[in-house]
Amino acid sequence: MSKVGAAHNVRVLGSGKTTIVLGHGFGTDQSVWRHLVPHLVDQYRVLLYDNMGAGTTNADHYDFDRYSTTGLEGHVSDLITILDEFNVGKCIFVGHSLSPLAAMIASISRPDMFHKVIILSSTPRDVEHCGLQMWTRAGTSRPVSCSTGWKTNYKTTIRGMPKFAIGSDSSVAVQEFTQMLESLRPDITLSTIRALHKYDVRPLLSQVTVPCHIIHSSKDNGVPVAAAEYLHQHLGGKSVLEVMPVEGHLPHLSSPEITNQVLLRHIHLDIADRA
Repeated sequence: MSKVGAAHNVRVLGSGKTTIVLGHGFGTDQSVWRHLVPHLVDQYRVLLYDNMGAGTTNADHYDFDRYSTTGLEGHVSDLITILDEFNVGKCIFVGHSLSPLAAMIASISRPDMFHKVIILSSTPRDVEHCGLQMWTRAGTSRPVSCSTGWKTNYKTTIRGMPKFAIGSDSSVAVQEFTQMLESLRPDITLSTIRALHKYDVRPLLSQVTVPCHIIHSSKDNGVPVAAAEYLHQHLGGKSVLEVMPVEGHLPHLSSPEITNQVLLRHIHLDIADRA
């Protein structure tokens, strides 16, 4: 395997004409898609990868300047490199949280790489009312700032975050997310949190012209539906928004039966094909 493929644990499954790329969000890795992958491999070529800094990647490869001082730019560059390396063109990108934002930004300079982007539980700006400040309160008794909360209450926050994020009584999903979070190296996690606190893709949304399918839980403790509505209203190309009757920031992990049906429908149908 190539150097970039090994660094990001790239896996390619199936052999269809169309490639589906699955991107995970903060605190997880590509295993979070285990419920969806079996529904794809008979019809599509499926590419999975891990964002640098995930617990499954080699921490020695994490460049703190690259990923903490430039917001999403490091992940955007990584994604373009992966898609080029594996000859991916006009893919269907399905991403959770931060990954679809990286795909949208990548599509501005490389629209040839994307047929459409499917956006699950994402927000254009992860601060204050729709992001980090809520995450930092997950395991604490009072609101704290982003940097102070994670530095001084790291273990408490990590323990409280899964149940807060899942938002339902799915003990299996809480346990899975807990294991993924605990595999993160603390200094890399804090670096990622700093990057999350900085990013703001709102000025770029009008330049995103590839079709975008926005999917959101009706109740997400970390990201309100208003964030999904903002994306829908400000993207430069065609977009569609569907709010699912499920709870939690990781519905593909906590409510896979409903979420898979919705994702598969958006994968199979383009916006022009939808009623």
